[in-house]
Amino acid sequence: MSELAADLGHKVLEERHPLTRDEALALADPGLDAYDLMYWAHKIRKKYKGAEVHACSIVSVKTGACSEDCSFCAQSSKYKTNSPVHDFLDKERIKAAAAAAKKHGSYALGLVAAGYGPTDEDVDTYVEYMKAMDEVGGVEKHINVGIMNERQVERLKDAGMVCCGHNLETSRRHFPKICSTHTYDQRVETLKALRRQNVKICSGGLFGMGETWEDRVDLALDLRELGAANIPMNFLNRIEGTPLENTTPMAPLEILRTVALYRYILFDRDLGVYGGREVNLRDLQSMIFFAGASAVMVGNYLTTAGRPAEVDRQMVRDLDLKFAPPRQLEPLA
Repeated sequence: MSELAADLGHKVLEERHPLTRDEALALADPGLDAYDLMYWAHKIRKKYKGAEVHACSIVSVKTGACSEDCSFCAQSSKYKTNSPVHDFLDKERIKAAAAAAKKHGSYALGLVAAGYGPTDEDVDTYVEYMKAMDEVGGVEKHINVGIMNERQVERLKDAGMVCCGHNLETSRRHFPKICSTHTYDQRVETLKALRRQNVKICSGGLFGMGETWEDRVDLALDLRELGAANIPMNFLNRIEGTPLENTTPMAPLEILRTVALYRYILFDRDLGVYGGREVNLRDLQSMIFFAGASAVMVGNYLTTAGRPAEVDRQMVRDLDLKFAPPRQLEPLA
């Protein structure tokens, strides 16, 4: 067994040791046995997150025709894809999505919209959506609508937003290679506004876009510093018509190694494996929990379908884990 994985695993377990950049890069060495890394990541998950799996759901409230040029995204108006396009949904659709999320065992429903970020009129719409969710009850209200200013964050928080999703996607170094219409720093400023307003932050990345292990480490360290409480880990689902459609997919064990590395670095955070799970991991999906994951998304994604929620519920039961009940998490200080 790798002495490095064991030594750093013990430090995280016994001392809550925050990995340095050099330590994280050493663990990211592809020559280190993936199963050794997963062995300790599993122990770390069990200590800090227990046997509960947090399941969330999303609904795309405004889809497609996006002005941004994120090279992975089917919703960009810059690319010719088969992505659906629709303006804001009516409130009855939001209520139905909240009811479905509740039925599936999700603790939260995220309202997700394409675009650079909301106008103040858009924020009015999201406030009405959250009122509709209140009529259903039983799920946290999460918002993921792009780059926002502090006043918009404050309004949504006052209306009941518990958590805001805003992925950094990749490292600062790699970001210009995947998007030119806005910057990494603009995304960071949104996260800082959320933290100042004491809103729980959900922020992670999309892996398999040609980034290096160093990029993956630096993203994790930025997320730790910025106080992200939920870390979504998405894996590229190659969409025809996007610039990344011919990218070589990550191997399943590379994905699991990445999850394990993030569990070491972000040992006390909710670590979720979301988009691209089915197409990239295939029969190894259940191993995400042995690699350190503590959360999944159930139901469909933004423009691609997930697998039936009951299949995921059965997977969790078969592993002697359980979906966590709805709860309110305090943002990290």
